[in-house]
Amino acid sequence: MTKVPVVTFNDGYQMPAVGLGTFQVRGGQGVNQILAAIRDGYRSLDTATNYDNEGAVGEAIRQSGLPRSAFFVTSKLPGKYHRYADATMAIQESLYRMGLDYFDLYLIHWPLPKRDHYVEAWQAMIDARTRGLIRSIGVSNFEPEHLDRLVKETGVMPAVNQIEAHPYWNNQRMLAADQQRGIITEAWSPLGRGSAALKEPLIQKLAKKYEKNVGQIILRWHFQRGIVPIPKASNLLHQRSNLNVFDFNLTPEEMAAINGLSQADGRIDGQDPNEYEEFD
Repeated sequence: MTKVPVVTFNDGYQMPAVGLGTFQVRGGQGVNQILAAIRDGYRSLDTATNYDNEGAVGEAIRQSGLPRSAFFVTSKLPGKYHRYADATMAIQESLYRMGLDYFDLYLIHWPLPKRDHYVEAWQAMIDARTRGLIRSIGVSNFEPEHLDRLVKETGVMPAVNQIEAHPYWNNQRMLAADQQRGIITEAWSPLGRGSAALKEPLIQKLAKKYEKNVGQIILRWHFQRGIVPIPKASNLLHQRSNLNVFDFNLTPEEMAAINGLSQADGRIDGQDPNEYEEFD
């Protein structure tokens, strides 16, 4: 079983340096897929209320036979629950659905600045942490001004900012902003959705050089940038290979070349955090 390094948050807690994304992994089939990943060594499991699969993730944890303390579980607050009272109840309901007593990490899924309730949501998460329902609190898709406002109004810096990052959208601006604030950056869709990046000639060439697959090259690129990737993988072979990225190093020149693939319009669905609204 691959030994996965850990990263340390600004609050002192730690998480594995790669996790399992569970977007679109649901039901009994999803439970089996997550169980397979657990058997292969995954301990960081990333879900969200809007994925409609918190129950499946919780069931996989129970069926694994491992103690709760063996896992690092993340979930996320949807936009429709940003009001303080709604956020407070939503956190409790998510824990009930999963059959857990606490989250290792809980994130605001999107800032939704046009609605402008994310500070309320953040305060609810701070208070839930005080009550022991959450260990570390963070955000997802937050811009620098959103991060700074949280700190200004509550005095609490997020531990994590989970953002879109992949070879066609390296998001170096936000990575640098997070690093300046002592925030760990996670990447959702770290391989890019679809197969375009996986067919990129540069990445294929590096895969051949290092005797790895293209996904492993991309995940290694994230790791060397200081990003925690959360790849979704339901295929058993992909799950295994995504963990096997800690036995080689890309050169600075190779890192720069992959960074150079980034595109001005490289976002997967054009989801600008200042404009995107998520309420379903």
